[in-house]
Amino acid sequence: MKTRPSFSLSILASALLSAGLTGCSSTGTPAFQSAGNDITVEQQARQIAQQRIIVDTHIDVPYRLHKDWEDVSQATKRGEFDYPRARAGGLNAPFMSIYIPASYERTGGGYQLANQLIDSMEALVGRAPDKFAMAYTTADVQNQFGSQKISLALGMENGTPIGGDLTNLQHFYQRGIRYITLAHSESNHISDSSYDLRRRWQGLSPFGKELVVAMNNIGMMIDISHVSDDAFYQVVGLSKVPVIASHSSLRSYTPGFERNMDDDMLRALAKNGGVVQINFGSSFVTAMANQYGALRKAAAKQAGVADDAAFELAFRKKNPYPFATLDTVLDHIDHVVKLIGIEHVGIGSDYDGVGDSLPIGLKDVASYPNLIQGLLERGYNEQDIDKILSGNLLRVWREVEAFAATQKAQA
Repeated sequence: MKTRPSFSLSILASALLSAGLTGCSSTGTPAFQSAGNDITVEQQARQIAQQRIIVDTHIDVPYRLHKDWEDVSQATKRGEFDYPRARAGGLNAPFMSIYIPASYERTGGGYQLANQLIDSMEALVGRAPDKFAMAYTTADVQNQFGSQKISLALGMENGTPIGGDLTNLQHFYQRGIRYITLAHSESNHISDSSYDLRRRWQGLSPFGKELVVAMNNIGMMIDISHVSDDAFYQVVGLSKVPVIASHSSLRSYTPGFERNMDDDMLRALAKNGGVVQINFGSSFVTAMANQYGALRKAAAKQAGVADDAAFELAFRKKNPYPFATLDTVLDHIDHVVKLIGIEHVGIGSDYDGVGDSLPIGLKDVASYPNLIQGLLERGYNEQDIDKILSGNLLRVWREVEAFAATQKAQA
């Protein structure tokens, strides 16, 4: 599990009071399209999963394997991703997260780690070329669809490896990186982080603003997950193409949690043409789960003991973790659709990145049919489901590719 900051108890009370907002189905979704009399909705969902492209923009396999290697071309005992489960769930195009912990901004070594993680994905393709293929363009995703191969696209989570040098941007583009999450859990040389109380730049740094322009020109998507609100608004003000939130959910369900997007940000995202890829982690989709860590830390402090693994285990046994449900995730999708339209929402699960906090019904990459079934039961038709599964993200990616091609032609 990636290290995530704790949250102050100052927002605990309001968040817990707001918890009643979660778990309630939304209304006003598109008209229901019948599955027909010959198959059940569950069967229709499984068919859709196998017949459509599914793009999940954030799966943390590279860092998982870096810390604890397994052969994910085979069924694995750990983690949420492997080839058999991905095939069962219909996942064809995951963005593998080249995750660089925030500490590398201080210690150095982020450039080397990023290259090692990219190497590991290329090695995976080399070991199992019948099961995996690298995907560098939207055309790659389309052309590899139906081949039984899973297309591995790459996104860099935390721009620390850029190191203030646009030559490194070019390097990582050539290595296959197709989006960069500008910051992670601490502010860096590019942007302030939503988790960091120290707002060094009041949004983007001067280099960060330069980087946004350069990413547009080179054809790399800009990911505004993790950045501060000020940085988000500066990005959408500067970018000439749509941006993405590769693994974010909605603040209306997690009051005070700046890591998620509020309604004004969603409206700005829609004006930009971008897409929010909903994070499945329970702490991203319900207030109760979001504040569970703060409750545990407060209990440890009151008991006068260290908040270590042993205490966490004992606390969790006495106070079971409040897992979200599939319906909670669907509520987030409904909210985006009602507020800004079906064209601006997708999937960014954060599988292998949020530890044991995934919702009931969405525990691993075999679970996408459950999500599709839930969408069908809420009245979404297959055309709209296709947009959520991949269409919206591929639209943004194509626009980014087209803008870069125009810039190159004019150069």
